[in-house]
Amino acid sequence: MIPFLFFLLLATPLIEIAVFIEVGGFLGLWPTLGVVLLTAMLGTALFRIQGVGILRQAQANLEANRFPAHEVFEGLCLLVAGALLITPGFVTDSLGFLLFFPPFRALLRGALLRRLVREGRVGPPPEGPGGEGPVIDGVYREIREEPADEETRGDRPDRGAGG
Repeated sequence: MIPFLFFLLLATPLIEIAVFIEVGGFLGLWPTLGVVLLTAMLGTALFRIQGVGILRQAQANLEANRFPAHEVFEGLCLLVAGALLITPGFVTDSLGFLLFFPPFRALLRGALLRRLVREGRVGPPPEGPGGEGPVIDGVYREIREEPADEETRGDRPDRGAGG
């Protein structure tokens, strides 16, 4: 997974630059910059509108004592979509707009769930509980202090200011 993310982070700017060159050659400089700014503003507006709706649904589920798993996934998708739309680029904008459509999010959720069921594990890690650090063996004794009351106070010497 880590090599894939590294490749993705490396390839995304290169792909975006290539697409910018093509679109800029077709539309020209100012229309291209205008489209990029327009998608960022549109993405911000969509994030606000859909984000508030998802937040209300999650709050209603919490009030009904249900875990809002669906809403958490939807909110995460909207957060990623907003970040992709604010990031300048046509490829990231396309992915961001796809994430704003509920049917696409449903397809993505289904694909992720199928992968989790196929590859996921529930339970302790296969190497067993705990870490691989040193084991410190020791003996302890619990010490409880008795509260001081008026009857037992006379048995002990006074440790007041004078002595």
